[in-house]
Amino acid sequence: MPHRGAALLEGFPLTTYAFWNNKGGTGKTSLCFQSICFYANEHPDKRVLAVDVCPQANLSELFLGGLSNNGSDKLLARQGETVRATIGGYFQMRLPSPYSPPVITPQDFITHPALYNAEIPDNVDLICGDPLLELQSNAISTLANNQIPGTDVWVAVIDWLRDLLDRLEGDYDAIFIDCNPSFSIYTQIALSAVDRLVLPVMADDSSRRAIQNAFSLVYGLKLPSDIYATYAFATRLRAAGRKLPQVHLIAKNRITQYMGSASAYAAVLRSIDEDVKKLAISNPEIFTFSDVANGVVDVRDFQTTGVVAFSHGCPLYSLKSGKRNVLGHRVTVHEDYRLNMVAAMEKLASKL
Repeated sequence: MPHRGAALLEGFPLTTYAFWNNKGGTGKTSLCFQSICFYANEHPDKRVLAVDVCPQANLSELFLGGLSNNGSDKLLARQGETVRATIGGYFQMRLPSPYSPPVITPQDFITHPALYNAEIPDNVDLICGDPLLELQSNAISTLANNQIPGTDVWVAVIDWLRDLLDRLEGDYDAIFIDCNPSFSIYTQIALSAVDRLVLPVMADDSSRRAIQNAFSLVYGLKLPSDIYATYAFATRLRAAGRKLPQVHLIAKNRITQYMGSASAYAAVLRSIDEDVKKLAISNPEIFTFSDVANGVVDVRDFQTTGVVAFSHGCPLYSLKSGKRNVLGHRVTVHEDYRLNMVAAMEKLASKL
């Protein structure tokens, strides 16, 4: 079976997105969860697959009910299946067969979140995250650097997730992958399997540096030496004839409600726009957009609204306003603020 990358060149409609930033704390998983739910809710005729390639597995816990609804316990139950129903379970089966796909049943690794959490659209499936990824990382890296005549072992390992998604070809219309805030081997496996990147950034200078680092790590831009370029992710992927994922959205996340145009925060965000604008001119092939205004979306800080939504594993569009209970504490979800969040997420989802 040809890889999905080849199918896309022939007009195959499946699109895959990764939510990733090398910097933690940018609200990546929160945005990923809400984006998937909003997209699936707005497109009930489309089948959507969420893949949690993060050892923290927070996305999976949200889909399975959140902290207040025993999402963690439900995830543990999936990890305890005879065939471990997680991305780690799939990688565990790949370790003895790293360079050619083993005989598997892909559905063994798929969870239907609506069976566990009534708030999730019924057209969403999930491949759960797994803390095993951290334990597996060193073994996977070693396998990717073996020397076997006639075999590009790095590509064979980098294709692990792509191999699994190929087996599911035709079952889904859109795939969303939540990546770990790192550039570890399992993150590279995830990023090599996607068409488009969504990069969340915060309104601080460390996020500006982080987005510059992201472009260096994925696209090999502004590396300090040709030595690094030889072993760079982009160099090796291109050498294998593969297309790199394109940046599709820059999500300016957790913007404060009171941020004015003259504030230091706004100045940082404008500088990020300028950085992206220059890259779109010098390296247009790495973006799906040419006008930065089409590739940027603003999302306010979710504040209490987000805390309640994620505690209950609930999309913002179905969250009830008013007094709510969060782990024994009474908090208030204000309807006007919730509606602002819904509008922001609808705008983001409309760009997917």
